[in-house]
Order: sequence, then structure tokens, then C-alpha cells
Amino acid sequence: MADLMRADELPNGFAYPKEFLRVVELGLTNLEPWWVLEGSLLRERHRDLATRYPSHLLVPFPRRQDNDDVACWEVLGGYEVVVVHDFASPGWERRGKFSNFYGWFRQAVEDLIEFHSG
Repeated sequence: MADLMRADELPNGFAYPKEFLRVVELGLTNLEPWWVLEGSLLRERHRDLATRYPSHLLVPFPRRQDNDDVACWEVLGGYEVVVVHDFASPGWERRGKFSNFYGWFRQAVEDLIEFHSG
């Protein structure tokens, strides 16, 4: 299993959605250009997002390899997924939104197809 954040590292009341955990369990963590964050890279990105965007409570899960986009759960928005363009000025960071993990996952598969189609 991937080295995800432990329950004591996650914001109070947040748990990884079972759909996400199942996708990780199946090994679908490399959907070029999206890569599921793990270990120290995940923990660093979580800490850095909290520093750069303190008005949001974000739990990152993958990043794009070809830009600074990171998909995150917006904890204050329930299990809504937001795509944050990391390092953007506060107020300009949000690039997309999905009502749940599978909405984002469908788009990630489309991004994979487009990424390899030339």
C-alpha cells in the first residue's frame, strides 16, 4: 500500500474516501501526467499548501508532472476535490473543482489519454 498520511496527520474529521483507497490498492497511482503523492513528498506538499493558502484546509493526493497543479480535498467543502495551481498568488490558485473523487479520477484518465495522444 502507498505511504499515505496517517489518521493522526490528517485534519480532524477527515478520512481518505474509500474510492481513493481502492484505486491506490489497485496500484493506479501513476496516471501520467498525474502521480499520487506518497511519503515525504506528500507530507511536504501538505505542509507547504497550508503555509501558502492558510484560508483553505487542503489534503493533497496527486500532482501533475507537467505543471504545478495539485488535486486536493477541500476539507471545509466536504469531500469536494479542488485542483490548486500551487505557487499561484492566494486567490488565484483554484483551477478546477469536482464534486467527488471519481469526478476527478475520470478527468485524470482523460488527461492520461490526451497526454499520450500527442
